[in-house]
Amino acid sequence: MTAENPARQDGGQDAVIAFLSDAGSYDPPADRVDVMQTHGALVFLAGDEVYKIKRAVTYDYMDCSTLDNREALCRRELAINQPTAPQIYRDVIPITREEDGRLALDGSGVPVEWAVHMARFSQDCILENMAERGALTAAIAGDLGDIVARLHAGADERQGQDGHMLCLEIVDELQRVYADQSDVLGTSGPMEFDTVCRRELERCGDLLRQRAEDGFVRRCHGDLHLRNLVMLEGQVVPFDALEFDERLATTDIFYDLAFLLMDMLHRGLTQQANLVFNRYLSHIRTSAELKALAVLPLFLGLRAGIRAMVSAQSARLEAQRKAELQEDAMLYLQEAQRFLDRSPPSLIAVGGLSGTGKSVLAAALAPTLGNAPGAVHLRSDVVRKRLFGVDETTRLEERHYTAEVSRKVYDILLERAQTALQAGHSVVLDAVYQKAEEREEAKDLAASLEVDFHGLWLQADMEILINRVSRRFGDASDADAMVVKLQADRPIGPMRWSIVDAGGTMEQTLDRAWNAIAAPPVIHTEAEYRI
Repeated sequence: MTAENPARQDGGQDAVIAFLSDAGSYDPPADRVDVMQTHGALVFLAGDEVYKIKRAVTYDYMDCSTLDNREALCRRELAINQPTAPQIYRDVIPITREEDGRLALDGSGVPVEWAVHMARFSQDCILENMAERGALTAAIAGDLGDIVARLHAGADERQGQDGHMLCLEIVDELQRVYADQSDVLGTSGPMEFDTVCRRELERCGDLLRQRAEDGFVRRCHGDLHLRNLVMLEGQVVPFDALEFDERLATTDIFYDLAFLLMDMLHRGLTQQANLVFNRYLSHIRTSAELKALAVLPLFLGLRAGIRAMVSAQSARLEAQRKAELQEDAMLYLQEAQRFLDRSPPSLIAVGGLSGTGKSVLAAALAPTLGNAPGAVHLRSDVVRKRLFGVDETTRLEERHYTAEVSRKVYDILLERAQTALQAGHSVVLDAVYQKAEEREEAKDLAASLEVDFHGLWLQADMEILINRVSRRFGDASDADAMVVKLQADRPIGPMRWSIVDAGGTMEQTLDRAWNAIAAPPVIHTEAEYRI
């Protein structure tokens, strides 16, 4: 959250700013110094080095008015970020006044300012910039989901918090600030947003409190969006975590995730956002954790609502960009309202022999289904790997594919699908579903919860299936040509799902799948579709 205006700014930093802006101040001298500015900091990029100082300002949430406070915030920034980004964060150094009156970096004189010392990286590697040029691939999105899941798993729990109260404080502040932004946001939009937020808070209050009791309120990144994520040496690295207010950084881990998802959805990265979401969810330990999906619309709405507020503030401060920023503010507010506008969940099950492209189709369907950021994609191959505590691409042994293990995998799929659907979120199930009773279980689950169900059975020639599984690399599936042949010899029974020709391109299969979803299924005998 941000205040409208700083209470004061200390002009005594002018000499330090001029010093750090001078290429000759560095050893060796820099070719040039690029300066980046935020509302609370100045960042000086000199060669391979970066020095970040806190502005001598006071906001209602951050006091940088004294040298001691700025030093403390610099040290806090280092402590929070260095464990997750050791490639970037080096140390905190003083800018000193030497005996001859000159300023020096980490000199022996009296400190007059403090700076976080960092390693420079290419701005092209920031995920925001990668997204703008279309370089934020599905593979990167999947890795990003893993990174955020590990970040949250290692975050310190904050006991004694009231999850409902943490959200109520945000809603109350938004209402207060919006009341003074009618010149930018109008009045009806903010009022409607506030009404729906409070209704959602009332509905989710017990769940928010329970999640806090269960340890899901933690010291999070707090500012997790694409501008604060960078690709270094092939790995996504979070940086610039919120350091100035422990209260603001103490949130439900899903609220932290929601900032990233909202930012991606705002940029039109719907498929990537769904991939981040589902890779993150693949790390959950129990099905009960999926109950948090019930609060995700509220979290996404609040995150977008905050961005609307910030854009409205910026519209007032930047006269040349006022129209652009006002448009951004209104767009964020509209998105916030859409996030809060829940749609009924549905269940889609995708089955077929290995190589038919079940997972590719499921991943293509998921972003378009139900509430943002799309459906939960539950893949049997991934569930099986998590069940045995191995990475998705680690090959399992034959003993991990017994009938008993497979029954347990299908039970987990059903259990997690039920929890997600009850939380109001759509689900795509992705498994072979070769047995008629397995297919009926999925349909019966939807019927018991009174949600729409569509079963899709993918089919392709044996030569195509074998060619596809033989070309797989780095995938969660362990199926090879022998597995496909064994599957093809097993009985399938009556087919009450819609049969989809999956022998063409992914785009063709997706189009056929949507046509099948729109049409009632036809019951087939086994002889009509056996390979």
